[in-house]
Amino acid sequence: MIAVVMPVKDEEKRLKKTIETLLSVPSDIIIPVINGSSDNSCGIIRQVRSKRIQPLYFIEPLGIDVPRAIGAKAALDKGAAAVLFLDGDMSGDIAKNLTDLISTVYDNQADMALTNCYPGNHMARLSNLASDVLNARIRLNREIGLEEIIGAASPSHGPHAVSRRFLLSVPLREIAIPPVSLALASKYGLSVCVGTAIPHNKLGSPGKDSAHSDLIAETIIGDCIEALHVYKNTKRQRLSGSVEYLGYHSQRRWDLLDRFIAQP
Repeated sequence: MIAVVMPVKDEEKRLKKTIETLLSVPSDIIIPVINGSSDNSCGIIRQVRSKRIQPLYFIEPLGIDVPRAIGAKAALDKGAAAVLFLDGDMSGDIAKNLTDLISTVYDNQADMALTNCYPGNHMARLSNLASDVLNARIRLNREIGLEEIIGAASPSHGPHAVSRRFLLSVPLREIAIPPVSLALASKYGLSVCVGTAIPHNKLGSPGKDSAHSDLIAETIIGDCIEALHVYKNTKRQRLSGSVEYLGYHSQRRWDLLDRFIAQP
């Protein structure tokens, strides 16, 4: 069984196109994890006439990346052999790329297939903020022995797919901090690779304001720092020198995630 997990929070402007894309790729179930949405996202999902759509509804926002862990638990319980993660606002024409990610895991038996969002010369066009994030990702990938294989790719950026073996090996809670799940995949000897390439501007995600971009950057940099501590079995922290990189980390609802994971 192939499952898709799609976090959804106020995505009504792009959600219909994203669902249409997902319905065109090979999968058995699509699990939208709707959390704290105040727009018509729920209504759009209810209008889709497909038995493959099996949504989960949360009144409260779950925080960044927590919906992925929620969806992973649901997919695992349903018997999924491979799980694709795609954010509800990624409305680009990427059906072929999504199929490649699924195939890399389901047919070629990789445990984690990532997207290269900076192929070719796209790295040369980065802002200073994006460069800081990319450097944090590269440092982590180098330290965990994966830089030569995946470059700067990260489960924090772009769609990716994982195997059932991955979900049974990496604690589901750690999927809520994507770089930690990547570090643990390497630590446990799982197969990690790049399954496709999609330039960032082709994902179809909306542009964000500078305040949001700063917080996202802080989140990912902090996640990479924490991931390296997990990999090295040292005390978990998000400090670089005297700077603590929190970003949106404090908004992750560990209580709701733990409660869901504990369900039989």
